[in-house]
Amino acid sequence: MTSNFTGSGSTLNERFRFIPSGKGPRMQKQRCATAIALAVQAALVFPLSTAAQRLPRANPESVGMSSERLESLDAVMQRYIDANMLAGSVSLVARQGKVVHLKAQGDRYIEGNAPMTDDAIFVIMSMTKPIVSTALMMLFEEGYFLLDDPISKYLPEFSEKTVLVETDEGVQQVPADRPITFRHVLSHTAGVDPARNLLTPEEQAQSARKATLEETIVARAPLPLAFHPGDEWRYGSSTDYVAILVERISGQRLDKFLQERIFDPLGMADTHYNVPASKVDRVAAAYSPTGPGNTIELRRAPETREPTSYFGGTAGLSSTAPDYFRFSQMILNGGELNGVRLLSPSTVNLMITNHTGDFPIYIKGSDGYGFGLGFSMVTDPAKARQAVTPGTFGWGGAWGTVFWIDPTEELITILMVQITSYRHFNIRQDIANMAMQAITESLYAGQQKIRGYKEIPRRRQSCSGVFHDHYGQRYLTC
Repeated sequence: MTSNFTGSGSTLNERFRFIPSGKGPRMQKQRCATAIALAVQAALVFPLSTAAQRLPRANPESVGMSSERLESLDAVMQRYIDANMLAGSVSLVARQGKVVHLKAQGDRYIEGNAPMTDDAIFVIMSMTKPIVSTALMMLFEEGYFLLDDPISKYLPEFSEKTVLVETDEGVQQVPADRPITFRHVLSHTAGVDPARNLLTPEEQAQSARKATLEETIVARAPLPLAFHPGDEWRYGSSTDYVAILVERISGQRLDKFLQERIFDPLGMADTHYNVPASKVDRVAAAYSPTGPGNTIELRRAPETREPTSYFGGTAGLSSTAPDYFRFSQMILNGGELNGVRLLSPSTVNLMITNHTGDFPIYIKGSDGYGFGLGFSMVTDPAKARQAVTPGTFGWGGAWGTVFWIDPTEELITILMVQITSYRHFNIRQDIANMAMQAITESLYAGQQKIRGYKEIPRRRQSCSGVFHDHYGQRYLTC
């Protein structure tokens, strides 16, 4: 069973937008009439969940995309399902603030004969990170810290850190060259994940996860760092430190902060650390590619689980495609959705700017990427694995979920699947490529609402000036 739409009824009359094509108002009226007719037909044929019905929707052609080409996306997902490499999927594509494609395919739970639905709930793993990073940047906007402030301002346990160094005499610990800053933990350059084999048995026990985030982070405070903060990019538990900073600064438990400050304002009604028992019949089963030829076998069935008290930043949330669209659209809008502003456009620009220079973002599988404050971004399309425009940003989860936001094309692409390993196929690259190839009227040369900041080249001046000290910063005047 599948459910999808390529349009809707009355919502198409609101904020209808066409890209100038040089074909005059008559052609635009014809396109508008065609879009409404297709939208009404789709709404009658394909049932939508309540969550999907609340989304702003449009026909693809009304925003410069092709309905026919979007069918290629469905065909790619169906091939994986037919080959028993995937149980089911939910894919969402939105442009210019309107969802133009939402498709549920395959099964939510094969063994339970439960078809996939567009409001199915997925464990999003590391797609938790951008949300928690957004929470900390909201506190940044309230003046609680600067990005280069040490985290020991709120986590005094981390005021004196050492770094593991391997020498000819063995492993030694030396004082860190600099403190861990907020920028470091947001950009995965803090060095908070030392190699386990270099730790003593006592230190290994300290690094184990405890019942709560607070207990875990405090227990890890005495551990040495893997490298001097800011010297490398290393993926790991860094966003758990972002999470504990949200708790320490706000005085709230992380799940409460997210609920009150992000989920409720954005209408993300199905995003939880603990999925309520009343929603278990919407949870997607998780599968592993452990069968012959990487075919899938059941890893975890949907069932009521013991509530957790560990509200981490690296992972932990479950969500839906419609909910994650709301979060993504807020970011693409420069921090605002439906009149609710969580961040300023300047802060969003800061978050989607590359803060890691030329450090390899090795987890992406190739060069061509940078990392900002909670998001990765494409810095070189010629080296990236997705055919997307420069500055496209997003992230993914360990169980296959992924999202991309293209601020140039005003495009959002979301894929929800549940498979514990996905490196044997190219499904994440496919979803990005299939969305991009469906664009028929590109905005690449148009004005971009938000973008990452770029360094402004400046000519060197030869002058006989003097140095001035201003709030601890020395600068030269000519």
